[in-house]
Amino acid sequence: MDDELDVAAPGDADLSPEEMLALIDGQTRGVRRAFTAQVPVYYFVWGGAWLVGYLVLWSGWEGTTSPVQLPLWIGAIVFGLLILGAAVTSAVVGVRANRGIKGVSDFVGTLYGLSWPILGTAFAAVGVAIQRAGASSDVTAIYYTSAYALLAGGMYLAGAMIWRSVDQLVIALILIVAAAVTGFFGAPANMLAMALIVGPALIVGGIVSVVRLRRL
Repeated sequence: MDDELDVAAPGDADLSPEEMLALIDGQTRGVRRAFTAQVPVYYFVWGGAWLVGYLVLWSGWEGTTSPVQLPLWIGAIVFGLLILGAAVTSAVVGVRANRGIKGVSDFVGTLYGLSWPILGTAFAAVGVAIQRAGASSDVTAIYYTSAYALLAGGMYLAGAMIWRSVDQLVIALILIVAAAVTGFFGAPANMLAMALIVGPALIVGGIVSVVRLRRL
């Protein structure tokens, strides 16, 4: 691996073989923690945005069966702010998490963090184009709901490959399946389904990753 961790290890030459192994093990744990420390943040920010955002948007959409109904403009603003906040947080955490680590992993972590807002903006642009082409509000609702689930699913799939993470692979598959099937429920039921399937799955993934991180 070309990575270089900025950890000083004075007096290595005076260490016994057992102490040297312990030092190597400690540094290996430190590298692994540095690589995966940001993962729970991705889970929690996107899980919260998904759960709250889609529930609020569903409660304001025409034809909703929500017991509490909000004006659509309020639901749209809340949803947009949550998704924007999750994308910005993911980018900042991805860039900052690799400070102190030099090499290939620094590049990978930075690129991974920046990919969230870059792809999010591209998916939004496609949605605007679909709207300008005359798509109905229900069609665009299905597009945006499934498109962003695919985006997040693809990013978690990439994370699973980068960090060899089984829990990210499971979350990615849940997101991709949800993106593929919720559109068949029609709008706005697809929003409720997406909130209840993906939001809790991401939050549970965050809890699991925190527990795993503490064991490193």
